[in-house]
Amino acid sequence: MAKYQFIHALSEAAPQSHLIARTACPLLPDTALIAEMREQESVADARFGCAPFARITLLPEALWQDSLTEGLLTALRPLMASPVSPEVVLDVTAIDDVVLAQVLRFLFNQAHRLSDLQLKNTRDAVRIERITALCLPEQQEKLEAIFHRQQAIACGMVVARRLADTPSDRCTPRFVVEEAQKACAAFPALRCEVLDEKMIVEQGLGLLHAVGKGATCPPRLLAIHYDGVSDGPVRCYVGKGITFDTGGLWLKEGAGMYTMKYDMCGAANVLGLMLAVAELRLPVRIMGVLALAENAIGPDAMQPGTVATACNGTTVEINNTDAEGRLVLADAIAWVSQRHPQARYIIDIATLTGAVVKALGYEFSGLMTQDELMRDFLTRAGKRSGDEVWSLPLDARLKKQTESTIADLCNTPTNNAAISASAAWLLHHFCPPTIPWAHLDISGTALWRENGRSVASGRPIPLLVEHLMGDF
Repeated sequence: MAKYQFIHALSEAAPQSHLIARTACPLLPDTALIAEMREQESVADARFGCAPFARITLLPEALWQDSLTEGLLTALRPLMASPVSPEVVLDVTAIDDVVLAQVLRFLFNQAHRLSDLQLKNTRDAVRIERITALCLPEQQEKLEAIFHRQQAIACGMVVARRLADTPSDRCTPRFVVEEAQKACAAFPALRCEVLDEKMIVEQGLGLLHAVGKGATCPPRLLAIHYDGVSDGPVRCYVGKGITFDTGGLWLKEGAGMYTMKYDMCGAANVLGLMLAVAELRLPVRIMGVLALAENAIGPDAMQPGTVATACNGTTVEINNTDAEGRLVLADAIAWVSQRHPQARYIIDIATLTGAVVKALGYEFSGLMTQDELMRDFLTRAGKRSGDEVWSLPLDARLKKQTESTIADLCNTPTNNAAISASAAWLLHHFCPPTIPWAHLDISGTALWRENGRSVASGRPIPLLVEHLMGDF
């Protein structure tokens, strides 16, 4: 992870660094090169005649205030694809706070690349080691808090992204547990509790068992506890952790199955959130739960029409084995509510439905809740963090979507309508009405898509940290 520092004049910058500044920055040197670059209406980038810098990039003023379309990030991505220096000097003298948070997370997240998985022979490339912020003296105190928070968030995102990017033949439920235990061991405030396949059955988590029993890699439930204070309400997070989703006996087509190693991004991001919180030492109590299973085909796989029982006694007709994520989430939500009946809230995070992508695209996570305060707080936190949500309806008009003639509920609507909201309507049955609950469908935002390829994004960890910071 890159370090950071603050300077008030470019003469303090390390030689051979990459200077990135806005066109009108008053602290730039008065040279012929800078004057010529300032005349450009778009990105001006130079790698020759830049001494003492290795590279100078000037970007239009509007981009430094564009929190809506991430214009500054769009300009920076190709530049950072092949860094020329491990030192980046970033002009932060006049930048929108949301844009700064987005850019810092992007820069700190350069700590993880797919090549780090060591699955491909690649040359060692330059990696960002330090971010130097060029600011005015009166800005430094405020900026230090922003940099510290975004670095901590990025630390959690990097762990979550690396875990999600790992191929599923390695990244099994057991592997996720072991990696989480290693990561949590660095923080005394974190402790892990694991339910193996036998304990899952013993504690009545029949939905999680049904999803995972067809795989040779058995399911796990991992609870990570954080005690930043000795007393107080517990905030609870539940992540969907389907380490690979074939669709089960309702088998996906090949194109739809290709990225299904990422069906555990919800669980990975809960782990990342817990690590970020521990890094920030927030004065709260939190439990993060990872519901882990592989949805496989085989002689023991759940069958369409199976009726399984959750740990709260609710029966669910599994009329579609490819709607498994809501099953593991439902059991985990019920289990959490039994452990903490006075929880401040429960938020679940899942790559749950492709339908949310059709509704909202890749920029917004889908938010579904019946608690208006939760809706308002999460929406505001999304705007402040630049990791936004958009609310979808959730009320009793969806009741018919989960009705079953043989069980209390069915896991998918037979009319194939309102898929995302119907899944949330199913989930709401597993959280007692006394506990505020919200569902985040991150199918569109959990991955960063570029040039036809997908990698884990680490969202919505920034949103959740921002929400937490405003909740105590």
